[in-house]
Amino acid sequence: MAWQRDVRGDIAAESRLFWLSQQYASQSPQDYSVALRPEIHWRNEPAAAEVSFAPFVRADSADPERSHGDVREFTLSVARTWWELHIGVGRVFWGTAESNHLVDIINQTDLIENIDGEDKLGQPMLNLAFVRPWGTVDVFVLPWFRERTFPGKRGRLRANPEVRVGKPSYESAAHEHHLDFAVRYSVSEGGLDLGVYQFRGTARDPLLMVSQSAKGAIQVVPRYEQIDQTGLDGLYALGNWLFKLEALYQSNSRSSHGAAVGGFEYTETAVAGTAYDLGLLSELHWDSRGDHAPTPFNHDVFVGVRWALNDVWSSQLLAGAVFDVSTGDQLINVEAERRLSERWKVSMEIRAFEGVKRRDPLRSLQQDDYMGLEIARYF
Repeated sequence: MAWQRDVRGDIAAESRLFWLSQQYASQSPQDYSVALRPEIHWRNEPAAAEVSFAPFVRADSADPERSHGDVREFTLSVARTWWELHIGVGRVFWGTAESNHLVDIINQTDLIENIDGEDKLGQPMLNLAFVRPWGTVDVFVLPWFRERTFPGKRGRLRANPEVRVGKPSYESAAHEHHLDFAVRYSVSEGGLDLGVYQFRGTARDPLLMVSQSAKGAIQVVPRYEQIDQTGLDGLYALGNWLFKLEALYQSNSRSSHGAAVGGFEYTETAVAGTAYDLGLLSELHWDSRGDHAPTPFNHDVFVGVRWALNDVWSSQLLAGAVFDVSTGDQLINVEAERRLSERWKVSMEIRAFEGVKRRDPLRSLQQDDYMGLEIARYF
């Protein structure tokens, strides 16, 4: 049986400029990095099988922790009429919201790549999907936990004190070898996309525990608890409107809580007779833990605009801000991208943290407003 190979990916150069003075010693006002993101696919059409391999590596000038590599994907997939099997290291995304990926729990966040939560570490898994006319049932067996990455002492966008990586604390005696499980039902019907899941295993979001080292230094150690989490994500399309919702209920040995994010996106096409599309977005965030939540998305409002030029260069812009309705804190975000040619693309992002209060989870980032520029060459 013949296997067909497809190679694609990109190599990118990135620079981030932090225009405020550093908050901690040894931090740099600017960093440079190079990232390589290839994807290789082998397909066998007669056997309905595919092998996917997607390594990742970045070299950073300022933060040794950000110079890292990972296998994002290395998966064997087999498809039949009513079932699919995926085994290896994979990537799975759940969710519909723009400003916070609340229910996305399978893969661990690669926080040293970006604070937006969209970059994920590869997750070892066995995924069996049953595809039927009434919907799809996915069963996941997750045999190995991935610790979250954090910026190092010299990095920007870091916690204070620096988070100690490599030796986290676990509630389970099996540590990273605890066997996690998840099952999800999803269906698309008319304009509705709906997913409901149950997860049992090691929490992807760590508690950051302050402790003292043997030498007396204050340090932060991640602790990963065992949780049960029930989640829901939904998207409903009605004309020019998209209505979005993500919600979860999570319990552990100490407590339980609920959280949700929901809102809409309205898109006006061919604005004023042009080829441009303009989208207006708004989302509400809620967490039952209120001010005690370890996340900044506890009682916040997100508003934003999405502008697509619909030109041959795929130029687009997303700008928005998250406002804390209790404190007035603001997280401002601007993202833009444009292809320069068939194989070159430039991307820009701006993030700013305004009015951050003393007890806010974003307090350690108050001096880390930055502009990032990336130029990527695709192959």
